[in-house]
Amino acid sequence: MEQPNTYQNYTISPFRHSIHDMPEDDRPRERLARFGAPTLQTAELLAVILRVGVKNCNAVELAQQLLQVYGGLTGLLRADFAELCSYHGMAEAKTAQIKAALEIGRRLAVTMPGDRPQIKSPEDVMRLIGIEMAALPQEQLRVLLLDTKNMVAHIQTIYQGTVNASLVRVSEALRPAVTRNCPSIIITHNHPSGDPTPSQEDKRITEQIYHAAKLLDIALLDHIIIGQGRCLSMREAGMGFPNESGSENRR
Repeated sequence: MEQPNTYQNYTISPFRHSIHDMPEDDRPRERLARFGAPTLQTAELLAVILRVGVKNCNAVELAQQLLQVYGGLTGLLRADFAELCSYHGMAEAKTAQIKAALEIGRRLAVTMPGDRPQIKSPEDVMRLIGIEMAALPQEQLRVLLLDTKNMVAHIQTIYQGTVNASLVRVSEALRPAVTRNCPSIIITHNHPSGDPTPSQEDKRITEQIYHAAKLLDIALLDHIIIGQGRCLSMREAGMGFPNESGSENRR
């Protein structure tokens, strides 16, 4: 696989020396210990994991390059292991460290200890599963099962592959809600391209599920499409849901 162009559109940072040569108060690991992890920039956090850089490129610079070349943490999470190993300054050990740290972060993002999360907005859905779904290499359709207070009772994956109205069975999308006796649901799927703009198929799927759910006295609250770092609510966009007059909005 062709190695990414390290220097394309890349601005060299002001660091031109080893981290050990930096003032102690400027070193990422020491700052983390003294002031806490939230005070560090993303590149500095990544540098703590990398520990060392390469000749003429310290760990912070290497982290900055990786974030820019791969498009941030989500891009690093999605990057092929062998490809990342081949990047200048990386090897199996550093790549494994990064992959392990990102996977821990991904799992933490979808683990909700204590009270179940309550969904009040599309942003709540994005916070709950956005990081995980944005990193998926192919489309995946999930249904969030909600109770009467919009608390998440369960999240079920119902389809993986190209989300197409002719392939997705509406009965499969609604079965978990029927089985668990949940009064409302939210459908969500990801666009691996990173652009959450709905397709005509997305609109057709939403309409089909909406009408079928209504017959079963289940409320389809929304269909959220997840992209890179952002999402789109099809209900807010007026796509696939009845408008105030009761007719379908087919923009």
